[in-house]
Amino acid sequence: MPGLGTNWAGNYRYRAARLYRPATVDQLQEIVAAAKRVRVLGSRHSFTDIADSCELVSLERLPVEITVDPAQRTVSLTAGVTYAELARELEPEGVALANLASLPHISVAGAVSTASHGSGDRNGNLATSVCALELVRADGSLVRVARGDQGFDGTVVGLGALGALTRITLDVEPTYDVCQRVFEGLGWRALFDHFDEIMSAGYSVSAFTRWGVAVDQVWVKSRQNPAPGPLFGAAAATAERHPIIGLDPANATPQLGVPGPWSERLPHFRHGFTPSSGAEIQSEYLVPRRHAIPAIEAVRALAGGIGSLVQVSEIRTVAADELWMSPQYHRDTVGIHFTWVRDQPAVERALAGVEAALSPFDARPHWGKLFLMQAGAMYERQADFAALVRAADPEGTFANDWLCARVLGGGKKQGRPGCQGAG
Repeated sequence: MPGLGTNWAGNYRYRAARLYRPATVDQLQEIVAAAKRVRVLGSRHSFTDIADSCELVSLERLPVEITVDPAQRTVSLTAGVTYAELARELEPEGVALANLASLPHISVAGAVSTASHGSGDRNGNLATSVCALELVRADGSLVRVARGDQGFDGTVVGLGALGALTRITLDVEPTYDVCQRVFEGLGWRALFDHFDEIMSAGYSVSAFTRWGVAVDQVWVKSRQNPAPGPLFGAAAATAERHPIIGLDPANATPQLGVPGPWSERLPHFRHGFTPSSGAEIQSEYLVPRRHAIPAIEAVRALAGGIGSLVQVSEIRTVAADELWMSPQYHRDTVGIHFTWVRDQPAVERALAGVEAALSPFDARPHWGKLFLMQAGAMYERQADFAALVRAADPEGTFANDWLCARVLGGGKKQGRPGCQGAG
């Protein structure tokens, strides 16, 4: 479609024949009910055809509604809202979210649907904050699913397969400040010998590396001011840093231990600035916590072959949850994230080696990033999720090739309904 363009990173061009921009939920219901194949396009922060189809719907023209319920400690919002927009409304109300992802530019609906996450030993992914969802089913009906309802745990990380999200209700808590310090030059042996202590050194901790002789940086975000002294041999930075060595730290959130609002410290990147490097491809694999060190060592062994393609990698932890299609389902995980240069053929060749190296460690990919494997079979509740999809969308209105190949299995060759989309 002329003018539809690419995702934010520029590595994927959408192929849909039509893009709708409904101004009301009623209009959205009419569009979905009439469509044969349709998906919802969010903030375009995915790196594959996960959101593509014959027709696309953007929620950007729906009225923005954000309502805080102090008594229930929840916030209800329309699905197209980004985390940055939400944070601006929450702060005057004196409430906060438990965690945020690396960048606040992403839509809440997209982040929840793909189990996007921040970091922290005790912090679940962003979908774990969901307590209710409203969505338009394939027949145009509007339904609400709340925590405790049958099928709720299978609906939250829905990968766009169960309907078009229109409203989300999230848990909130009293607002809080966070301070952030960066430590530089952590030795690999120190990381391995003190992994649990390092990852619990703050409320949220991320280790950044280019797979060289040391871990380049460790970002420690704390609700209490962390000690400025060395972190197992890594020295505290004396100036602000960007996670990618050589890029302007003005794009990154404030550091040097200066306290500030949760929304201005938990992400790595400031809203209104280019996040990460912009021209990039991202991948991430999440392994059970018990496999963290051998999995990291397996990737280190590939450094000679992938080093020229990696702008930076991030290592962080995420707590277990009950959501069927979450990579953290019933397991604490460690994420190994890759920010690659934007050379898709070379990155896909590298990913073949990375996935082979991580296969002994039950690695699951981040749904919103680039990966090669058929990942659905790795999930204990995949069959239950597939049954939920069939019941909600028997004609495959929200299905596309990505969903069938990566999640449900079978793909076009077996004639699964809905797998003939543009994606």
